Amino acid sequence: MSRRLAIDGGRPIRKTLLPYGRHWIAEDDIAAVASVLRSDWLTTGPAVAEFERVFATATGAASAVAVSSGTAALHAAMFALGVGEGDEVIVPAMTFAATANCVLYQGATPVFADVDDGTLLLGAVDAERRVTKRTKALVAVDYAGQPCDYDALADLAKRKQLALVADACHALGAMYRGRRVGSLAQLSTFSFHPVKHIAAGEGGAVTTAEEPLARRLRLFRNHGITTDSREREQTGSWQYEMVELGYNYRLTDLQCALAQSQLKKLPAFLASRREIARRYTAALADIPAVAPLVVRTDAQHAYHLFVVRLRLDQLRATRAQVFAALRAEGIGVNVHYVPVHLHPFYRKRLGTGPGLCPVAEAAYEEILSLPMFPAMSDADVDDVIAALVKVTGAYSR
Repeated sequence: MSRRLAIDGGRPIRKTLLPYGRHWIAEDDIAAVASVLRSDWLTTGPAVAEFERVFATATGAASAVAVSSGTAALHAAMFALGVGEGDEVIVPAMTFAATANCVLYQGATPVFADVDDGTLLLGAVDAERRVTKRTKALVAVDYAGQPCDYDALADLAKRKQLALVADACHALGAMYRGRRVGSLAQLSTFSFHPVKHIAAGEGGAVTTAEEPLARRLRLFRNHGITTDSREREQTGSWQYEMVELGYNYRLTDLQCALAQSQLKKLPAFLASRREIARRYTAALADIPAVAPLVVRTDAQHAYHLFVVRLRLDQLRATRAQVFAALRAEGIGVNVHYVPVHLHPFYRKRLGTGPGLCPVAEAAYEEILSLPMFPAMSDADVDDVIAALVKVTGAYSR
């Protein structure tokens, strides 16, 4: 291995870029979609209800409602809870913008809470500090695939009479104290984007144990209309009523067929992700300048992402320089995320800025997401580790 960094003209570890995430589509997935293409229903048909049934079972939930994306799932959750103008919803700063955006979609205000320094998960202590008389809900983000401390958050929600929503878009298949993600909050939201645990192209779902909430979710995804076209077909009726202002957030039969086929592979996908995480964690013990996030002993991590923190005091480089050097070596590292309150839109809209959530802000300067997807080979993992050794060694103090 050349010791000269590729960014400085040396030979890279890889000739082609290894992405941070990627879907894995097999022939049975293609056959499942083809079967729908040959059917009478491409959307709003029987594949939707069947996928909802198996997804609810897989997550330990009473009901699942399929929608067009993880963002749609979050928006639908806010609607189902009656979040609206004058309300506040607490969200963690370390998340994708959609977690907070869905609050604004309903005319309410997101309030940013800081995260735990070890896990980068929303903690009950800082969340409680942000509660006001206007607070209506908490959104806990299972960052990178690790469940939050839902017992503590549920206790806070009960004491303050708040709704608890799990943004579980990273955490399909994870467990918390023996309970499955999807059954830990009043509403749990999921994403089926290609880099997530199962792929539907785009897609999402909301799970709940409360049938009145499930009915509101189904209403919202279909323009606020009380019946969909398949229900009217089955009853032989043309009549329908729009009773709320909803959206077209429906998921097609094509996507549901793909997602259901992928769901059968979830145990194998999770096993692969956890094995990659095990190898990374073992290797990082010998790379002083890089540390994994803390994994809670009461949780089974789903590893949508494998996030590390750079110990910048041991390096003669910034995170941006390490990022660029690893990319030059052919390792498609990424950064998840810019704290939402630091985005220009939120600075202008809500007057947020540096100092609001210091733990998330400090972590942002140090984090990198390493490649993590089930189709990675042992050689791919070896390349990531070799690149980390090479780059951090070149930049070590």
